[in-house]
Amino acid sequence: MNYREKEPQDLFEDPVGYMYNLGLYFQGTGWRGYNDYIGNEILYPGFSKRMKETVLANPKVNQVVRELAEHQAKSMIELQKKKWKSPKEKERRLKQLEKLRKKELEVVAKQITEKAVSAMDSKVVFRSFAFTVQAVLMKLYHQGLHIRESEWVELKRVALMAQEKKQSLILLPSHKSHIDYMVVSYIMYRLGVQIPHIIAGDNLDMPVVGKLLKNAGAVYIRREWGGDKLYKTILEEYIATLLAEGMNFECFVEGTRSRLGKLLQPKLGVVKIILDSIISGRTTDCHIVPISIGYDKIIETSSYATELLGKPKEKESLLGVLSSSKLLQLKWGRVDIRLGKPFSLKDWVDDQLRTRSNLDVSNVDHKAILMKSFGYRVLADINAISVVMPSALIGTVILTLRGRGVGRSELIRRVDWLKKAIEQKGGQVSEFYGMSTGDVVDRTLLIHKDLIGERKEKDIIEPTFYPIAPFELSYYRNQVIHLFIEEAIVCAALYTVIKKGGGKPLQRMKYEDLLDEVTFLSSILKLEMIFKPGRVEDNTARTVRWLIEMNVIEMSDDGMVGLSDYERECGRENFDFLCFLIWPFIESYWLASITLFTLAPPNKSAEGNVWVDYKLFSNRAQSLGKTLYYQGDLSYLEAANKETLTTAFTRYRDMNILIRRYHPTPKPWSEVTIGSDYTPERQNGILVPRGHLWELVDRIGRFRREGKNRRDNATVSTRVLRIADILGEHNSEPSPNQKQLAKNKAKL
Repeated sequence: MNYREKEPQDLFEDPVGYMYNLGLYFQGTGWRGYNDYIGNEILYPGFSKRMKETVLANPKVNQVVRELAEHQAKSMIELQKKKWKSPKEKERRLKQLEKLRKKELEVVAKQITEKAVSAMDSKVVFRSFAFTVQAVLMKLYHQGLHIRESEWVELKRVALMAQEKKQSLILLPSHKSHIDYMVVSYIMYRLGVQIPHIIAGDNLDMPVVGKLLKNAGAVYIRREWGGDKLYKTILEEYIATLLAEGMNFECFVEGTRSRLGKLLQPKLGVVKIILDSIISGRTTDCHIVPISIGYDKIIETSSYATELLGKPKEKESLLGVLSSSKLLQLKWGRVDIRLGKPFSLKDWVDDQLRTRSNLDVSNVDHKAILMKSFGYRVLADINAISVVMPSALIGTVILTLRGRGVGRSELIRRVDWLKKAIEQKGGQVSEFYGMSTGDVVDRTLLIHKDLIGERKEKDIIEPTFYPIAPFELSYYRNQVIHLFIEEAIVCAALYTVIKKGGGKPLQRMKYEDLLDEVTFLSSILKLEMIFKPGRVEDNTARTVRWLIEMNVIEMSDDGMVGLSDYERECGRENFDFLCFLIWPFIESYWLASITLFTLAPPNKSAEGNVWVDYKLFSNRAQSLGKTLYYQGDLSYLEAANKETLTTAFTRYRDMNILIRRYHPTPKPWSEVTIGSDYTPERQNGILVPRGHLWELVDRIGRFRREGKNRRDNATVSTRVLRIADILGEHNSEPSPNQKQLAKNKAKL
C-alpha cells in the first residue's frame, strides 16, 4: 500500500486539493479526527499534567529525594568542620539543611519531570503537526510511503488485544534518520492506532521544533545519566507509569542513528527499564514490534560522512533542514516500512528462563546476558524484514566493481544478479512495480546524481557511471552487508592465499585452515556485525555450501577449497563482490591495530606504560588513517571513520590489548594504554615489527585488499610504524584533563 496515492499533491501541483485536505485536518473529518484509534486515551487536556503529578507523587521518587537530602546535608555538615556547642545544636542544623536540600531537590525533580514528560494534551495541535509531517514526507518522498498491508493488519489485531488487557506496544525501529520519528508516528496515525511516546535525545529539544515533537509524544532524555539517582528514578517511574496505563512506546535499540548504514550494536538503556518492569511483575506484559525503515535517500548522508571523518557534530536543527526550500524541491523516491511479527516480552523472558535454566534474573551479570540476547533478537528480526532499496542495489554494485567506472548495461546486469542473490538468501528487495531494471537504475541514478556521476565526454561509447563520493555512497552499500557477511568473511579468508598469486593449485587452502581464518576474522568483527545464530563451524559449513552452489568456490574430495573454474573464467566478479563488502571494515580494524603502536612508551622512558587521553588517541587514529590513505597504504578513506574505529578499540579492550580507565571529573573522560603483553618493541630506539601486537597487525593484514603500492610488507611496516611513532611523540604531553587529574592528586 502506498500512502501517497491517498493524499492530494502539494500546494503547487494541486492547490485546491491541498487546501481542501488542510481543512479536513483542521476540522478533524473522518480518520483525520483520530477519535476511534486503537489504544488507551491520549491527547486530551490535562494529560501531561496528570502524568507529572503521578510521577512526582510516586513513593520511590519521594524516598530518593529524602535519601539524597539526608546524604547531602550530612556531607555539608562534615565539610564545615565546625565545633558544635552540643549534639542537639548539630542535630538541629542537620535537620535545617535536610529541609533546605529537600526543597531544592523537589524543584530539581519538578524540572526533570517537566523536561521529560510528553505534552500530548491536544488533538487539534497534534492534527496540525500531522498535516505538516504529511506535507513534508509527501513532498520529499514523492513516490510515497509503502507498507505491506498484511503486516499492519496483524499489528492492529495485536493492538486490539493489548488494549483489552491495558498493555503497551513497544515499537523498535531501525534508526537511519531523524525522519524515522515522523514516519512511524504518521503511519500509526493513518492506521488508527495509538501514537507512541517516543524516547528521544534531549539534543532534539530545540526551539519551536522541540515543543512540536513533545506535543506529538517525544520524551526527552539525557544521553548519559551517570550516577544521577534522582534522574534515573524519575525516568524509571515515568516509564513504569506509562506501561501500567497501556501507553505505546517507540525507542531505538541502536541508541543512535546509524551513520554507516548497517545496524549498530544494541544499546538498551530504556528497554532495560521495560524489561525490569516485566521481570518484577509490575507490568503484566507488553508486545515487541520490530520495524525496518528503508529510504531511497536520507537527508543526513553528507553530514554523516563529515562527522565520521572527525568534523564536530553540528547542533541539531531538524526544523531548519525540513523547512529548507532547496531540500523540499528535491524528489527523493520512496520509503518502505516493514514490520516484524509482534511478540510477547513476557513469553520471551519465560522462554529464556526455561531454556537457560541457570539464568538468575536477580544476578546483575545474568540480567545483562538476558538484555544482550534480547537486543540481538530484535536486531535479527529487523535484518530479516529489512527491504533492500534500489539505492542500496546500485550503490553496492558501483562500489564492488574493479575499475574507474561501469557502463549502463553492465550496471543493469550486476543489479539483476545482486537482486537474485539477495532473494536466494531470503532477503527482500523493494518492489519495482512493473518497472524494468533499466528504468529503476535510471531513476536511482537521478536521485543520487550528487553521489554517482556520469562521464560526459563526447567520445564515450556508452553511458558510464562512477562514484563521486564513495564514502557517502558506502552508506547504501552497508545496507546489504548483513545478507552476505558470512560469505564475505569466507571469501576474505580464501583471499589470503589467492592474493599470493600463482597457478590454481597454489590458490587453494585446506578447509581446516579456511575455518581457522574465518574463526579469527569473525571473532575480531564480533562487535561490528550481526551474525546469524549458531556456532561458527556450522555457519561456515552452510556458507561454503552456498558459495559452491553459486559457483563461486569449489571443494575437492580431499578438502581443498579454491575458486571455481566458472569464477575464474568470469574474472572473479562474484568473489570480488563479496570481498569488496568486507574489505573496508578489515581496513578499519587493521588501522586500529596500527594505531595501538602510538601508545608505545617513548624511547627515553622505557619503563612504565603511557596513558593517553582517549579523545586525543581517537583523533590521532583518524589522522593516521587519513595520512596512510593519501600516501597509498590504506585502500579506503572510510576505514578512518570514527564509528568503526571506536568499535574496533572496544573489541581490543575486550581482548585485553587496550586498557581503558575512566574518570568522573571535571566531566566524564577516559584514558588508555597498551596491555602489558602487547607493548610494542624497539630496537635502537626505533619501533620494529615484532611482538604480539605486530602479530595481530600482520594477521589482520593478510585479509586486506592488495594494493599496487603495498606489495612489499617490509616497506609498509617501516613506513607505517615510522608515522605511528611520530604521533606517539605527543603522548608525553598531558591533556588538560590529565593536568587537572595530576593537580587533584597532588592536593591529596
